[in-house]
Amino acid sequence: MTSLVVVSHPSPDSLTHHVAHAVARAIGDAGFADLAAEGFDPRFSEADVNLYQGKGTTPPDVAAEQRRIDRADNLVLVFPMYWWSMPALLKGWIDRVFVSGWAYDYAPGGEFVKKLDRLTVHVVVVAGDDADSFERHRIHEAVRTQIERGIIEYCGARVGSTTYLHESDTKSRETLADEIVELSTTVAERVSARTQLSFS
Repeated sequence: MTSLVVVSHPSPDSLTHHVAHAVARAIGDAGFADLAAEGFDPRFSEADVNLYQGKGTTPPDVAAEQRRIDRADNLVLVFPMYWWSMPALLKGWIDRVFVSGWAYDYAPGGEFVKKLDRLTVHVVVVAGDDADSFERHRIHEAVRTQIERGIIEYCGARVGSTTYLHESDTKSRETLADEIVELSTTVAERVSARTQLSFS
């Protein structure tokens, strides 16, 4: 079983990147995709519209991303929270890659078919606010609705875990370092547990 860690942040020295690399190391066999460094174009172009409408072929960069995900059993998305959601780069990656014909489809007669049932997705969110604020404003619920249900489960994939690193702007470097170790170990254990379930 293999894993792919996908990180979305423009700065390679960011806390988000430190978290993503720590998670990848803890998992051990994980591939690594840095969407910003790789220059992935998140814009939904005319070619993407044509594909959605069944009039075109899959753009080469999208097909490459789909092949990369196809080689993985576990997908780990690591990103900072922007406006209670994910950055535009990661959202555009999902918009363009998780498309009809690959992530889902419509069978003859109009039946909706989920096509990513072999995949488990883990979400790691780096957030500036504290956990109490997230609960008070129901942000955890928003993530469950928008990302877990609206993207992952919509395509038939399993939600493996959703983990938060809170107060990323205010905690000391030492505290953050300790929490990154704990978080990455937890995610790796959940990836391993999901992998063992897949074999049983």
